[in-house]
Amino acid sequence: MKKALILDLDNTIYPVSSIADHLFAELFATLDHYVELINSDDPDRVSKIKHEMTRRPFQHIADEFRLDKDVRDKMVGLLRNITYDLPMQPYDDYQHVRSIPLDKFLVTTGFSKLQWSKVKMLGIDGDFKHIHIVDLDISQKTKKDVFTEIMQTHNYRPEDLLVIGDDPESEIKAAKALGIDTFLYDPLDNHSQIEVTYRSGNLQDVLKLL
Repeated sequence: MKKALILDLDNTIYPVSSIADHLFAELFATLDHYVELINSDDPDRVSKIKHEMTRRPFQHIADEFRLDKDVRDKMVGLLRNITYDLPMQPYDDYQHVRSIPLDKFLVTTGFSKLQWSKVKMLGIDGDFKHIHIVDLDISQKTKKDVFTEIMQTHNYRPEDLLVIGDDPESEIKAAKALGIDTFLYDPLDNHSQIEVTYRSGNLQDVLKLL
């Protein structure tokens, strides 16, 4: 019997694609401004970076693509202060998780102002016992660290928890390292080869596991 759920935010509660055009307009324009520098040895590098920015924290992307320091600093400067202030909608099937009468924790990685603005526009702050923003710009704390803190603070054992998320290399990996059951939300079947406890393209299936 599970006692609590830990959820990711981006591409788990809502689709990033639904806000990407507005949210990333200035950021993508900045990448385009430096396109010759960034694409110096790969003509598709800017396109790849733009795609990854809808999936993963910028700092990880900058490291992977070895972004020039000036470009990285410019992007981080924008991201520190950017917010989203237009209406947002969760995935339709999030309503099933929202209704589960268990403690729920939101653990999301990103820049604090931006992530809090998303929470506000989605109207989900009241769904969670606590919301944790893992902000790589100000802390070296990881999702694994936060999961450990949640267990210690609330006296949960690994078997008491279920971590729900879309990223095998983020919350899913952190949960597996701690022996916590994982629910990989994969509506596009992008990660069929990844070993997880549960996998589904519909959050309603979480109800079957409790």
